[in-house]
Amino acid sequence: MTSGSDYDAILLVSFGGPEARQDVLPFLENVTRGRRVPRERLLEVAEHYYRFDGVSPLNAQVRELREALVGHLASREIDLPVYWGNRNWDPLLPDTMAEMAAEGVKHVLAVVLAGYSSYSSCRQYREDLESARQSVGELAPTVDKVRAFFNHPEFVAATAECLQTALGQAKDAHVAFTAHSLPASMAAGCDYESQLNETARLVCEACGVSDDRWQVVYQSRSGRPQDPWLEPDILDHMRSLDGRGVSSLVVHPIGFLSDHLEVLFDLDVEASELAGELGMQFVRAATVGVHPAFVGMLGELIAERYFDESERRCAGELPPCLDVCRVDCCPSGRPVHAG
Repeated sequence: MTSGSDYDAILLVSFGGPEARQDVLPFLENVTRGRRVPRERLLEVAEHYYRFDGVSPLNAQVRELREALVGHLASREIDLPVYWGNRNWDPLLPDTMAEMAAEGVKHVLAVVLAGYSSYSSCRQYREDLESARQSVGELAPTVDKVRAFFNHPEFVAATAECLQTALGQAKDAHVAFTAHSLPASMAAGCDYESQLNETARLVCEACGVSDDRWQVVYQSRSGRPQDPWLEPDILDHMRSLDGRGVSSLVVHPIGFLSDHLEVLFDLDVEASELAGELGMQFVRAATVGVHPAFVGMLGELIAERYFDESERRCAGELPPCLDVCRVDCCPSGRPVHAG
């Protein structure tokens, strides 16, 4: 691990998203590569993107976040270039890694734009970073990663402000916190569920929402029907609430940092339409995006490592995540086949 001010660049790492209709299928092929997803399923998901002219807002939101972070780092006297690379679409991580190498960057501190620990939100990104390094070769910079931040006080504060704004439009509503579902086999090997519940608990505590008025649920399941995934799904949860006489709902996509396409389609389209059918008031809380407290938190995570600070701020009952992940942390949950 590189020490403190030896870092000479920051790297934002994101999922990526298409920005034109012709990008959609190649993007989805990148996302599902190696998973043997049927072509008809790709075409079905592509229709979600075509509903928005093939444009995911995610890349534009990362550009905005990058600009805000550059300004914030200057206020902390951290004068480092901020690069950006995606897992699944331009700018792709191998291209960004090659760019950094060509510009003489030696030691990089990566900020993965995911707040929770799981294979798909942490370990896979570390594997992607190493794969990108291998594609560049011996000139590739070393890469360290800042810790996951599900219980950082500023993340909680930004998230709570988003919820409070939504609650102002729906008094005494039930709150459904959503996150991307995972295969149960993957979730069993990480702290994803407990971290989500802790963030939700802290946010509700800050907003004065009682324990009987909120629940963490899931969205965006993409696996085979016969494979168990985390439940309940947001739509099933809404039907259950309707059966209990709940007439007002705030949905807060707490597992997402940006209002990207899965949020727009799964919640603003599907869940909103179901609420209309049920006669249920529906308010969707915003994600943290470029909230000043969230941008400041990213700056603090960088400063922890850049200035070799020992304090790791966290809220609630769970400890802060480690700076360096264990080698065996967050396994994929997929069967290991003998070679």
